[in-house]
Amino acid sequence: MASVLCVGIAVLDNVFAVETMPSRAEKYRATDLAVVGGGIAANAAVAVARLGGSAHLAARLGQDGTAQAIVAELEGEGVDCSLVRRHDGLRSPTSAILVDARGERLIVNYADPAMPVDASWLPDALPSSVGAVLGDTRWPEGAAHLFRTARRAGAAAVLDGDRRPGLPEVLDLATHVAFSAQGLAEIAGTDDPVEGLRSLAGRASAWLAVTVGEDGVYFIENGAVAHEPAFRVDSVDTLGAGDAWHGAFALALAEGKAEREAVRFASAVAAIKCTRFGGRAGIPARADVEAFLKERDS
Repeated sequence: MASVLCVGIAVLDNVFAVETMPSRAEKYRATDLAVVGGGIAANAAVAVARLGGSAHLAARLGQDGTAQAIVAELEGEGVDCSLVRRHDGLRSPTSAILVDARGERLIVNYADPAMPVDASWLPDALPSSVGAVLGDTRWPEGAAHLFRTARRAGAAAVLDGDRRPGLPEVLDLATHVAFSAQGLAEIAGTDDPVEGLRSLAGRASAWLAVTVGEDGVYFIENGAVAHEPAFRVDSVDTLGAGDAWHGAFALALAEGKAEREAVRFASAVAAIKCTRFGGRAGIPARADVEAFLKERDS
C-alpha cells in the first residue's frame, strides 16, 4: 500500500447550497447543507485514504470542539492524525461556504492568527513506507520541513500551489508543483497558464503543472508545455475538487506512476468529485475512479 503524508490546513466546513450567489446584504435561503471536514491538506489526505492509500496528516488545530469534530471525521476515514497538534486557547479553522446551482463556490474562512507557525516538532525522518509528501501553502513552514525530509528519503515532495507561499523556499524544496490558475498568476505575473508555465520552466527545478478547471491541466513535459484535457461532467459542486486532485496525484506518484499518468488519474478523481455536493463528502473511492476511466477509455 502506497503511503502519503499531507501537511497543512484542516478545517470544519459549513457548506450551503444556494440557487445564485448573494449580491446584496439581505436574507437568503439555502436548499441544502453539509457540515463536513475540509482544508487543502486534510481533503487530500481523505482522497488518499479513499483511493486505497495509507494517509497521514500533519496539521495545527485549537483545543476546542471544532478540533474534536475535525479529527474524529478524519480518523473515521482512516487518516492517521498522530501528527495533528492541538494548541490550548486557540480556535480551529472554520469556513462558511456557498455553492450555487452551477457548482461554483464562495468561501469565507477563519484561521486563528495566533496559531504558531513553528514546525520544529515535526519528524526529521519519514517512515520508510511514505512515498510522497503533499504540502499546501497555508502552513509553508510545515511543508518546507517535511519537504526536506522527503528529499533526503528520495520521496516526492508535492506542493499544492493554490496561492503564493509565504515561504519562498517551499517552491525550491518541492519536486513537483501543481498550481491553481490563481496561484500561477501570482507567481508568474500573467493570467495565461501556458505563458506562466513557460516563464517558470527555465528557473524552477521542480516538475510544474497548473490545473485550470474545465480547461484541464497544463504541465511541463520534455521541456515543452503539454496538456491533459478535463473530463466533461455535469458539475454540481467544485468545492474540494482541487484538493482531491492533488491528493490523488501525490498517491499516484507514491505508487510509481509517471507524471502524465498521475495527472490523468487525478483529473478523473476531481471530475467525479465535481458531480457530488458536499465538498469532501463527494471524493470518490478507488473503484469509482477505475470504473470511470474504463468507461471513458472504451
